[in-house]
Amino acid sequence: MKDARRREPLGSVYAAWERFVQGEDQVLGVRPEVAISWHRCRERYRVDPNLTEAPIAVAEIEHTPEHDGVFAELGFRAAAVAQDVGFAGGVLTVTDSTGRILAEWGDQGTLARAAEANLAPWFCWSESAAGTNGMGMALETHGPVLVKGPEHWCKAFHDWTCAGVAVRDVVTREPIAVLNISCWRSRLPSFAGNWLSNAAVTTQAQLRRRARNSGAELVAAYTQARAGASTPLAAMDTAGKVVIADETASVLMGVPAATPALDPTVRWNPGLPELIGAAQYAATQAARNPDWVGSTQIFTNLSDEPTPIVIRPVFLSGHLIGNLVHFNATEPGPGMPSADRPAAIRPRRVVATRENRMVLLRLPEVAFAESDGNDVWLSTDQGRLRAASASLDRLGGELADVGFLRVHRSYVVNLSRVREVERGRGGELLLIMENGGDVPVSRRNAPAVRRALDI
Repeated sequence: MKDARRREPLGSVYAAWERFVQGEDQVLGVRPEVAISWHRCRERYRVDPNLTEAPIAVAEIEHTPEHDGVFAELGFRAAAVAQDVGFAGGVLTVTDSTGRILAEWGDQGTLARAAEANLAPWFCWSESAAGTNGMGMALETHGPVLVKGPEHWCKAFHDWTCAGVAVRDVVTREPIAVLNISCWRSRLPSFAGNWLSNAAVTTQAQLRRRARNSGAELVAAYTQARAGASTPLAAMDTAGKVVIADETASVLMGVPAATPALDPTVRWNPGLPELIGAAQYAATQAARNPDWVGSTQIFTNLSDEPTPIVIRPVFLSGHLIGNLVHFNATEPGPGMPSADRPAAIRPRRVVATRENRMVLLRLPEVAFAESDGNDVWLSTDQGRLRAASASLDRLGGELADVGFLRVHRSYVVNLSRVREVERGRGGELLLIMENGGDVPVSRRNAPAVRRALDI
């Protein structure tokens, strides 16, 4: 009787899985994070739920020395507990940011079983390749993940239980590697959850120390360039966050002046999507060609006319750590046309959660998004719903090309749902939305709002 009760929840998950793969959207009894992963697998990645083995990894990416250090650190930690995991009938894996398994440890019998599904080095376990699984979900999610039995998207993997956690770049927040434990028809070791979390936290603490050192080097490069500069200057990291800016550049970007932000967790978001995009594009180009210097034009907070900028990369021991941005500069450099930038996938829907259901919202149904602590909430025609995205920055970036605009540190609005614009005595703007909500506009975002609404 006890075994039957233990299997019952997974039985309801399997029933929901069957309905979902047939096209239904109701996923009662399924954890929201799993339901959202299923949605990505079905709608975005179109992974065959009848896939029986992971595909071979075809993407070759160049790993930086810093990334190699992360792989070595995770490998050392995995080897230290490999025997304990093996006794529990488990397999330990380390993957890179594409989901490609780099190494594995564990029980020989389970390793042989795993090989039948290509749970082995040089095969790819990203969600786009193998559906919902511990490694793939960890790449898509911040924090540890657990995938049990029929929560896996592919039926052939329903006998597995997986737990994984990604180690992320502390500046860009992009994944570097994943540490994962998988068990076949058995429970995970009791220490698995805490061990995975501690391994990720400890490794990222080391990355944070290095990032602070990189921030100090960026400030040093800025100070040296500032001595001979005749135009406004700022230093930005590879994610487009501001590390330091002079008095004029700080006004252009709406950030504090001449205040170094060495720690990546306290750097400033300039709130200028074109500038952030240009800095990220520049980082990509400079990583390929260290001699690259680029120029473009962006809109700032002081003018309705575009401002020319020149971007110069900064390196530390051959590793790109950020860029120096010269405003109102006329120095020639290769342009950065938007057509050369990687095309972003335009979302067709916004995913929200209600209790244990996944709600698929059409874009016109969403009036605005609001950050509240660690959560993002959507004001929609169906009421106030929690967004599946854990970051307003990420959600705003995904929706930037489909009629949404970041108007405040805490708000992203659907411009087509703005009904009125109210001006305060001090010139501040307040957006009155169709659904009756009021959204404040920050001073630094006001010019962009006026341009977008043509007022």
